[in-house]
Amino acid sequence: MIINFSIQNYKCLKDKVTLSFEPENSDRLEKYYITEPSPGIKLLKLGILYGSNGSGKTTILQALNFLRQLAITPSNQKQELLEFEPFLFDKTSSNAPTIFELNFVCAGRRYLYELQISKQEVISEKLYYYTPKKALVFERSTDAEKQLTNIKFGSKIKLKKAEEDILIINTLWNATVLSSFLKTNIDFTALKEVTDWFLEVLHHLITPKTDLFDSTSRRLNTNSTIKDNVLLFMKKADFGITDIFIEKKEAKLGNDLKEILILINEHEKKKGRGIDLKEVDLIEGIEIHFEHAVQQGDEYIKYGLPYAEESQGTKRYFQFSGILNEMLTTTKVILIDELESSLHPDLVKHFLLLFLVNSSSSQLIATTHYRELLMERDILRDDAIWFTEKKPDGCIDLYSLSDFDSSVIRDTSSVFNAYKSGKLGAVPSLSDYYIELSHDEK
Repeated sequence: MIINFSIQNYKCLKDKVTLSFEPENSDRLEKYYITEPSPGIKLLKLGILYGSNGSGKTTILQALNFLRQLAITPSNQKQELLEFEPFLFDKTSSNAPTIFELNFVCAGRRYLYELQISKQEVISEKLYYYTPKKALVFERSTDAEKQLTNIKFGSKIKLKKAEEDILIINTLWNATVLSSFLKTNIDFTALKEVTDWFLEVLHHLITPKTDLFDSTSRRLNTNSTIKDNVLLFMKKADFGITDIFIEKKEAKLGNDLKEILILINEHEKKKGRGIDLKEVDLIEGIEIHFEHAVQQGDEYIKYGLPYAEESQGTKRYFQFSGILNEMLTTTKVILIDELESSLHPDLVKHFLLLFLVNSSSSQLIATTHYRELLMERDILRDDAIWFTEKKPDGCIDLYSLSDFDSSVIRDTSSVFNAYKSGKLGAVPSLSDYYIELSHDEK
């Protein structure tokens, strides 16, 4: 689970900003919001980001997602550029390093991961663990002129000289040590715990365009317990769904589609992710049907409806139900951009409450424009609400609702009214509605 995450000089984030899950000193809603992933470490399970369009709230999630990619996807060639942009609105930042710091708990142990990059190279990289004192796992530096990596290991790290050399050789100047470790056959407990966390716990960013149908339906097809849980979530959400039916389908690949897939796969192979498709002629898919109980007179008649014919809200909540099941039954850190997309406001609230009441070791980080949620003072903690605001120089500021003192927000204050009126910032500064259009001269 994440303790805090800091970003500097990434896209619209020029100055260092920190998103923290360390709770303030309050027992309010503690039973639902606070979890203890390691003895003595208490963390919030939820973080919700508000802000106007272009204020950087999505960028914070993208930065965490980008760090995940750097940790699990090694570069295969020295010439590959890292695909990101620093802050470009001043000359100093465009040539300065981009910096990430992630303080987190995995496998019951606290880690600190620090990374500095440019588009050409990983400038420096450090990993520490706490026992409870801070101890070095490795410290990496890069000789930019020679394009070579050097790694120094902590005094408590027990590796054979040959294993150290293998890791150094496999770590290109534009790849992280973590991602390079995934290409080696080395028994290194700390790196395995950390890379497993990035691979299995930190979920890739979910946007309004992310289609989770395939991953959700395949889990239902292979595990009846997951199907029962997802069905339960759908029933509680009042969609009128009484059952879910799953059917496997195979379709023959046309020559044109097969050629396209082979081209895409060859590109993926260069990144170490491809498979052999040349002998594949059939593609396997899954069809989902929802059973609805419809009242006709004094009876309820059951009808099956294909997934494709359901509403966007039903589809979205079905996909989210798969994510919800993961958060309630395993340890996950889930990133969702625009949580309210395609969902009724009551469903957003219901989804959050299901998570808060029933999860024990997962975190949810989401952006939203659903400001009416701020009216729900009885289910929200101030330290779980965050705001992003663009400053006049183009930089982004990030702050929590708990940062405001009692002169702005009291326990009895309406957060919704304060936010709507602009007292909390993070809202667009709109001009009037009158415009004078330009016309072509004749």
